[in-house]
Amino acid sequence: MSLNIDLLAKICKTPGAPGFEQKVRALVLEELEGLVDQVEVDNMGNVYAIKKGKADKKVMIGAHMDEIGFMVTHIDDKGFIRFHTLGGFDPKTLTAQRVIIHGKKDVIGVMASKPIHVMTADERNKVAKLSDYFIDTGLTPEEVKDLVKIGDSVTREREFIEMGQCVNSKSLDNRLAVFILIEMFKNLKGKEVPYDIYGVFTVQEEVGVRGANVSALKINPDFGFGLDTTIAFDLPGAAAHEMITKLGEGTAIKIMDASTICDYRMVEFMKNTADKHQIKWQPEILTAGGTDTAGIQRMTQGGSIAGAVSIPTRHLHQVIEMANKSDIQASIDLLTACVSELDQHDWKF
Repeated sequence: MSLNIDLLAKICKTPGAPGFEQKVRALVLEELEGLVDQVEVDNMGNVYAIKKGKADKKVMIGAHMDEIGFMVTHIDDKGFIRFHTLGGFDPKTLTAQRVIIHGKKDVIGVMASKPIHVMTADERNKVAKLSDYFIDTGLTPEEVKDLVKIGDSVTREREFIEMGQCVNSKSLDNRLAVFILIEMFKNLKGKEVPYDIYGVFTVQEEVGVRGANVSALKINPDFGFGLDTTIAFDLPGAAAHEMITKLGEGTAIKIMDASTICDYRMVEFMKNTADKHQIKWQPEILTAGGTDTAGIQRMTQGGSIAGAVSIPTRHLHQVIEMANKSDIQASIDLLTACVSELDQHDWKF
């Protein structure tokens, strides 16, 4: 089965910084039409896609809609814009990068800083700080202040392209998961599933798993899956133990990250399911960072039996990110198989 690259590109291009997911939410709602039994949107903006199952148990899948971005905090007398980050950024990756300010209308800007030609020797040797940057729109101060206001969101400006066997774009974290969850529901259309499936397109993950916490409290799931990207550090200079995952080696089954130790029963079930269906997979142990899996596992009465499907991704939280198409397909296949066969495993301790 070939990937729907056009849909993936459309999802990645649609802006949605934490707290400003309305455009990507509208796209998700459009794509879900006819795929599930029920769709709900809560007060925070989480989207619940619900497919009814045969038995009275609930499984939650969390795929966050938000992307790392910025918020306008100040506009100076010359029209230059200062900002605050929404999510984690490596400052050195911002130099001379284009962004989009979502004001009265979209305004293109450039992440600007002091040119190297006028830096002192000490300045050249210092690591860049976020406070070193401002946004230059090329507009007059009057034009900027007419179009942009304090509190407007800002996202990265980058095209989606294919590179060899990979896709390359802004916001693969976590629009890959949004795409995979939609494709899972397409695979399940017209098929019976053992338990009620709540596919939740969550908000504000990048600033603290906020949407997943709220949605898990609402659903109170018996089983849970996080669905997110993970680090592929299969690059020059990386030691074998640092790589976490590698592109092209299959979907990743999370064992732990900094906020979650996945239930060993779920890890075993996912591994067995992947092997049964000949789905290529690799283990993921991520010692820093976390995903919606934490909220799904903990923010429910008694906790849920939780694990995660992770998509290996290079250059995470940079201006562009990269993933292998075969790993994306393997992630769709594994998630589909897992939710279809949850009742075939012995979940006793």
